[in-house]
Amino acid sequence: MSLKDIHLDAKAIFQSLKTRFGDAVVELQETGFNPAFVVVSPSAILAVSRFLRDDSSMKFDSLMCLSGVDYKDNMAVAYHLHSMSLKHIVGVKTFLPKDDPRLDSVDSVWPAANFMEREAYDMFGINFVGSIDLRRILLPEDWPGHPMRKDYVYPESYHGVKV
Repeated sequence: MSLKDIHLDAKAIFQSLKTRFGDAVVELQETGFNPAFVVVSPSAILAVSRFLRDDSSMKFDSLMCLSGVDYKDNMAVAYHLHSMSLKHIVGVKTFLPKDDPRLDSVDSVWPAANFMEREAYDMFGINFVGSIDLRRILLPEDWPGHPMRKDYVYPESYHGVKV
């Protein structure tokens, strides 16, 4: 059997991560939609990401999407990963406190993460620690707040212009 014959499903990926990272791997969320999400603790996101990219049975070389999510009581970052050579996909999700959402950047693992992290920072206020370039990408630097947060209050004006 060659590496190209390895195709892991979400349960196998979850078990492999659970074996390697223990309690830092919290649960497998299977909703019936692809991909299923492996929930990991925020402190483990960088190590888990490196493992998913570098391990020969995983080879997740493509970060398809990174999204911020506001669940009202907490925040989350969701990653959609794909192994182009092994043809498997998985989601990884981590939950963050609403009052100070910060998480290690994965732009050193997947360089495309930089633009996606900048969007999550701009829209949700998630601070990606160690990012190579964490600044707003959609809104001006002096825009007040983060408009995709459920508690965001839209300003009445911006630089004297009614919004």
